[in-house]
Order: sequence, then C-alpha cells, then structure tokens
Amino acid sequence: MQVESAVLTAQPDAGAVVESLEQIYQRVFLRLRPRTAIPDIRVEFRRYANANAQIHLESGTLRLRLADTLEGAPANVMEALAEILLAKLFRRPVPADSNDRYRRYLNRRDVRRSLDLVRQIRGRKRVEGPRGIRYDLDQIFEDLNFRYFHGLMARPILGWSPFASRTLLGHYDPSHNAIVLSRILDRIDTPRLAVEYVLFHEMLHLRFPAEHTGARRRVHTRDFKNAERQFEGFGEAQKLLRSL
Repeated sequence: MQVESAVLTAQPDAGAVVESLEQIYQRVFLRLRPRTAIPDIRVEFRRYANANAQIHLESGTLRLRLADTLEGAPANVMEALAEILLAKLFRRPVPADSNDRYRRYLNRRDVRRSLDLVRQIRGRKRVEGPRGIRYDLDQIFEDLNFRYFHGLMARPILGWSPFASRTLLGHYDPSHNAIVLSRILDRIDTPRLAVEYVLFHEMLHLRFPAEHTGARRRVHTRDFKNAERQFEGFGEAQKLLRSL
C-alpha cells in the first residue's frame, strides 16, 4: 500500500460559478498529474487551534483535514492552499504566487485577529512556573523592566518550558501573552547574563510587535534590532549563547 502525505504547521463573487473544494482539488490535481487518475477526494474541517492544513494520499483517496478557521476563506485563497499542499505532497516547487496569495490572506488584520482569538480559546500553553532551580524569571523581569523600560512594561505570564530545548531558548506567545524560556538555561553553570539577554529579547517582542506588510511578516524590525543592541553586554551574551 502506497502512502504519501504532506503537512502545511468562500465567499464567491456575485455571478461566479461556485466550485466545491473537491472540485478545486480535482482541477489542481489534474494540472500537476495530467496523466494520473483523479483520486477520491475527501475534505474535512477540524477545530484546530491554528490555521493548520494536512493532506494525505492513501489507497486512491486524497484526504484533507483543514482548520475550520479556513472555512470562510475566498475561493482563490483555497485554490492557492490546494496548490501549496499538492505541490508539497508530490515534492514539487511551491508556486510563488500561490504562497504569496495564501500568506497575504493570513496576514490580513481581521484574519490575524480571528486566529489569535481561536488560539487563545482553544490552545493550551504548556508552561511551568517562573521560579526555577536557580533563576526566578519574575525577579529578572522586574530588574530588566526597571533598567530598560522605566518600569512601565506590564508583566506577561512568565515561565520555564517543560523540556530543556537547545534550539528554542525562548519565545513570546502573543495569543496567551506569555514568555517562556527553555529550561536548559535554568542551570547552575548558566551565567545570569545569558538568561537576562534571552528574557530581554523576548520582552522586546512586547515593545515592538511584528509588522505585517502584504505577505511578509517581520518579527525583528529595525527598531527591535536597534533596541536589542542597547542591552548591556550584548556581544558577550551572544557569545555565551553560542557556547551553550
């Protein structure tokens, strides 16, 4: 049995011929595989916490599981998603215009607001308390807040990650207003400067939110980078993290 899969973590115009999602995927499938019989196509919407989309081809059936947050997307956006998913499924280059169209839709202000709300309601944030074995994130936050933000930054949820990740040392989740640092930093041999720098970096995400322009999403803006360089011991902290 052959199994192929790929994972990506409509309001029609007046007078237009309305296609079903199955018909959209049939049409895109034929463009990519013109000499291949069209499989049976099954589309299912699920209550995901994000705009997730999954596609699987198994035993002659193409199964799609799409987030219900995409259910109201325009037909041209759903076609762009079909081109992205099927290109990934068959290991073809993703069409740049399709990727751009889909990203522009996700970056629309109303769509971002809706997705943030869904993540807040449905998503579960796995985070442990701010007091670690060596470092207390609440105490470090207040110190950095006083030194760099005049004590004016409201404290978000702070905590250590359940697992000691080496690849993701920290992140800010705007949906849950939470800063999470990797537990790998909460060790006896980790210098405080390294912990302060990672936390300061995530605090800057509160001060300088991501900018959305068309299909682009800029997380580290020019203002963000300029502010980050004001961290006392910036160069030394970066060297410490590389050594860790």
